[in-house]
Amino acid sequence: MDRKNRSIIVYIMAIFFLISFVTNIIGPLIPIIIKWYKLNYVLAGFLPFSFFLAYGIISIPAGFLLERRGQSVTLLGALSLNVLGCLLIASSASYLAVIVGLFVIGLGMAMLQVVINPLTRSTVGEEHFAFYAVLGQLIFGVASFLSPFALSFLQTNDKKFAAFGPPWVLFYAGAGLLFACFIALTAKMRLPKAELAADERVGSFGTYLELLRNKYVLLFFLGVVAYVGTEQGLADWMGQFLLVYHGVPAETTGAYEVSLFWGLMVIGCMLGLVLLRLLDSQLILRLFGLGAVAFVLAALLGPARISLIAFPLCGFALSVMWSIIFSLALNSVAEHHGSFTGILCTGILGGALLPLAIGWLGDNIGLRDAMFLILVQLAYIISISFWARPLTRNETVWNRQATALPEHLS
Repeated sequence: MDRKNRSIIVYIMAIFFLISFVTNIIGPLIPIIIKWYKLNYVLAGFLPFSFFLAYGIISIPAGFLLERRGQSVTLLGALSLNVLGCLLIASSASYLAVIVGLFVIGLGMAMLQVVINPLTRSTVGEEHFAFYAVLGQLIFGVASFLSPFALSFLQTNDKKFAAFGPPWVLFYAGAGLLFACFIALTAKMRLPKAELAADERVGSFGTYLELLRNKYVLLFFLGVVAYVGTEQGLADWMGQFLLVYHGVPAETTGAYEVSLFWGLMVIGCMLGLVLLRLLDSQLILRLFGLGAVAFVLAALLGPARISLIAFPLCGFALSVMWSIIFSLALNSVAEHHGSFTGILCTGILGGALLPLAIGWLGDNIGLRDAMFLILVQLAYIISISFWARPLTRNETVWNRQATALPEHLS
């Protein structure tokens, strides 16, 4: 790889880090926001709702923009939205500014996610793409692990930063400055022309209508909704749960719990790469799904010491679900994978729906009972391991005739 491409890879990995670092601050932020504004749970639930709603709105249009105007325009548009959203939050300490700012940041993050894989593929070549895709996900996980520590530092040193207002104001001001630096860097860089693979092309309106008549498309769409809802429902509400039921301080221990949740998810992903070479992906999904059910029950019903262990372990159990659900979905439809991917990515709005539903139920029946809604989502995910009928299965050391997972999902 030449020097120019190495610099582009560093740029791409830095974007992976920044996407995750800013996205996954929402979970540990919720208990602090609730205390600061004296919110009920449903109003707090609008934080992840506004952010992930943007994914559901912009994912497919961002694909059209990428195909028609290229990755530089898409990147600059995405980064500009991120700067705008961060400025909205940093310039005002109001609840409305936080909600609107998170929605705008969500639009930018979704656009970045759409462009980052094709850019990586064009930079390193098809033969190296799988390695760098996994490296990007590892960096994404490391940033998720570190992000709550940054918020915890600002919160526990609030007297030093009191002049800036609430702790998240300084966080988003710094993030906005970083995004602005990336705008300047992107404008100067000569990026390779993104050659979209078949599974990255958005397709026509008629293609979407054709796909939506396939019951498996809808079923897997709901699977993505269930997974992202489960992931965000846990990450967003575990800190508040530990505070309310076990008196665990959200600014320190609660934030560390969220960090461990993401950290164990990274470890689970690495283990999953090994398991997918040994076992059928549907069996792995079933086993990890049952493990997730056990950990959620332990976290919600156990004493403090059990909850503090079980909540992070939920991240480990969820770790393989995204890639397996996605690969089973694409392997269940013979064509139009690009359009199908767009539909599946729209399912990320599950991260908007479930946390909000938990917040609404939490106000009416209590947060513990509301979080049992997560078990319903897990039950649906486990059901996928029974009814999925992929055209090809993942290759294992025991079955060399099966087709391996697509490289971008392995």
